[in-house]
Amino acid sequence: MDTQNIQSIGQLKGFEPIEPIRPWNSLQDIHKTDKEENEAVASFTNIFKDAVSQVYEMQADVEEKQYLLSTGQLDDAHTLPIAEAKAALSVSVLIGLRNKAVEAYNEFMKMNV
Repeated sequence: MDTQNIQSIGQLKGFEPIEPIRPWNSLQDIHKTDKEENEAVASFTNIFKDAVSQVYEMQADVEEKQYLLSTGQLDDAHTLPIAEAKAALSVSVLIGLRNKAVEAYNEFMKMNV
């Protein structure tokens, strides 16, 4: 690759340059404080809370559309299958998050201290 192609790749949106490898003594600065760790745990917890609440919202939307369709109040019947697909996708995402969390926990349990 020539220099012009390498520079154009670096200018693509979403790509950031790789930081150089730091010496061991500068890695000591990376350790997080208790406040930063609590924030990380809180954000991790919020991810699951948001996923669960999204599943509940999507399921409530499906139930509402099912009721409206069964009572003849829903004008466009195609919104029900769309809502059902969204609900199924949100459940799949939640299950995937759960599986990855359990997998990560199991990997931590395998580590020797």
